Amino acid sequence: MRRDGAVVAWSLVVPLKPLVRAKSRLSGAAGEEFRPKLALAFALDTVTAALACTDVRDVAVVTDDPVAGEHLAALGARIVPDAPANGLNAALAHGAAVVRARRPGAPVAALNADLPALRPAELAAVLHSAALFPRAFLADAADIGTTLLSATSGTELDPAFGGPSRARHLASGAQEITVPDVPSVRRDVDTGEDLRAALALGVGPHTARQAPHVPGWAARAEAVPVSGHAGGYGVVGLPGARSGAAPQVRASGA
Repeated sequence: MRRDGAVVAWSLVVPLKPLVRAKSRLSGAAGEEFRPKLALAFALDTVTAALACTDVRDVAVVTDDPVAGEHLAALGARIVPDAPANGLNAALAHGAAVVRARRPGAPVAALNADLPALRPAELAAVLHSAALFPRAFLADAADIGTTLLSATSGTELDPAFGGPSRARHLASGAQEITVPDVPSVRRDVDTGEDLRAALALGVGPHTARQAPHVPGWAARAEAVPVSGHAGGYGVVGLPGARSGAAPQVRASGA
């Protein structure tokens, strides 16, 4: 919502590598068999939550992966081929251009595809704040990278994702979003520890179905505390752990 009270209907652009190459840093924790499955699960939960956000008009996923494209299109996302084939930022700029070719002046936001704990209400809070500035971004949980970059009508997205992108987005003049209590929008997943942190927040159903199959995950999951999030979200263990409890799933649309 803008300062004048008008509702902003955002178009989100979500980039997704071919699954065979996605989330390579999870190989050690997940194994090569489950890494692509986890990458797809993350994207499905991310897009499901994004589409459930009241401030989101539509979601465009930039990907050349046919399997991921089919599953994400079934959720209601628009699939945009990665025509530039020149890395993450080129894909995001292309996705934003495709969105605005159909809806000139649309406010757009780039959103990571690896936010399995994403909650629509928290995303809405971030987008409300983003609407106050021509360009704005949200840092990841480590305060190093970026999970969301926005551009309101008439402003180019100008993405600079990858590595220490928080510093690059700050240097580019984008406003850092500091709205509190939005951990699910900041919790991207690149490593096994990141996944454990996401599980503690409470993940979507696709990720919850895959997580118990990660080799050795049951033993490590025992250390994950219940999150204390309203509604009882969190993980108290996985099948095979001494607690015997399965991962709890965040409620749809919560």
